[in-house]
This record gives sequence, structure tokens and C-alpha cells, in this order.
Amino acid sequence: MGYGELRVPTAIAVTGADMALPAQDERTLPAVVLDGLDRQPLDHSLAALQSLIDQHGHVIVVYSHGVPPAVDQRLRTVRSLLESDRIALFRPELPPLGVAVLARQLRQLASCDLSPGVLASAGRLLTHYLHAGALLGSVAKLDRVPVGLRSHAKSWVPGSQFAVLAHPQPQLVRITPDAALAGPEFATSMLVGRGQLQSDWVSGSLARSWRIQGLRETPLPAESPEWWGTGKLIEFCTFLPDLSVLYQLVTSVRQNICHWCGIDVIGDRCVFCSATAPVTPAAQQQQQQQLQPQRQHQLPAG
Repeated sequence: MGYGELRVPTAIAVTGADMALPAQDERTLPAVVLDGLDRQPLDHSLAALQSLIDQHGHVIVVYSHGVPPAVDQRLRTVRSLLESDRIALFRPELPPLGVAVLARQLRQLASCDLSPGVLASAGRLLTHYLHAGALLGSVAKLDRVPVGLRSHAKSWVPGSQFAVLAHPQPQLVRITPDAALAGPEFATSMLVGRGQLQSDWVSGSLARSWRIQGLRETPLPAESPEWWGTGKLIEFCTFLPDLSVLYQLVTSVRQNICHWCGIDVIGDRCVFCSATAPVTPAAQQQQQQQLQPQRQHQLPAG
């Protein structure tokens, strides 16, 4: 496939055991689980992160906006106290299952010959290739995706269900026989997490209309009910499963050197030191084009 292997791979950490999905292939590295950050003493958190830095050189913590605020605060406090540019805090605008999928893709890539900065930057690139959403029994408390007043009113009708796409473009439709969501234009696999909702719409109608190549189920992340505003849901996320495709996508983007910390990156922002490259308008437009999803013919056809 044209990619090598690093002797000491960058550590990919998640904030709960349920966010550490089973390996996608034989090269997928295990996730480091930083569980209970909001409940343990500060010195314990400091020692855990310092140990990871000593062992791996760099650590990328991937977590969602569904974590308790105390977890986010603890991570930022530890990074600040350690005064370390070797800890990247990556919190993408994705639902919890999508974050778990993205973390697993980074675990796949962590086995390759990618530098820590490029690997961390790859997270932003790969989000463009994820379609993340859920089937909900109610949208009355959904505040992370735009919801019209009519949908709110209909959500109180017994038996109503709604298909919601949170990423890449927000969509919301009430489930009817002809209900549909705009999906990926390339071949993908789908991961499904079932909550307290009984339906085969996701694994049946949606999977067929999106021409899903492979579907698996996983326990619903603990953060999902809070993120979606209800426990009556079935969460789903489509993704590119093959390491060779992921590697090709990442290595096809031009690399830059962070002007602040000197690490290799792709895109205009260093995930480790948070510095933004001082670029000209023309260079900025070029970088934005590089980070956009490639056309359908450059990916496996659906």
C-alpha cells in the first residue's frame, strides 16, 4: 500500500471506554482511555498524561461536545500545567458516535509513517468524509441541529419519529414512507448505535438508499442521549473503512511547517500549539480546496 510503520506511534486517547471502538483492521492501534477525568484528583490526571508523553512522544485526545464541562476543563488544565505542545485536544463538531468513528480512523493511521502533526491535522480532513446523524423519537429537546417550530410541534404526536443528519449538512425530516436524507456520493460503511428506540429504518431504508457497503452495530455512547436531547434514538455514522484510502487522502494534501512550533501539519492550523499560519488570500483558498472532500471518481464508487 505504500505506507510504512512508526516504531513509537502517537497515542490516540478518548474520554470513555465506550468511545474506544473495536479495531477496524489488524493495524488499528488500541485507544488510550482517559476515563473519569472529572472525578479523579488533578495529580492523577497530570501523571497519566505525562506518562503518555514519555511513552509516545505526542498524544491526541479526541472527544465530543457531549462530555461534561468538567472533563473539558480538566484536559485544558492539564495541558496548561504541563506546558506541553505535545498534547493535542481535538473536539470536532460531530455527534458522539461520529467522534468515536473518527478516533478509530486516527488509530488506524497512527500505525503508518505519518508525523504527529500530520496525524493530528488529518482529523479535520477526515471529518469531511463522515455522515453522522440519528433517528429520534422526539426533537423537542434537540438544540445542536436547527429544528423548525413545525417539527417541534409534531414531535409531541405519539409515535412520531425524525431522521436527523447533523454532519456534514444539517437535515431533518419526519419519518414517512418516502422520507430520505441526502447521503454520501461514495462507497461507505455504516456503524449503528441503538438506544431506546425500536425501528429498522436506519439499517433498512437508509442503508439501502445510501448504498452502504457494510453495516455493523455497536453500543450507543453514553454521551449520545445528552447530545441528541433524548434517549429514544438510533445513532448512525458512515465512514471510509479502508486504511489504504485514508492514507491516500491524508498524504495527497500538501504539508506545511507550523511557523510557531515547527511541526509538520496539513491545513492552516496546528492542532498541537493552536497556531494559525499567516497565509495570503490565494494560499488560504488553496488550503481550503485541499481540505475539501475529493470528487466522487477519486473515491470508491457507491
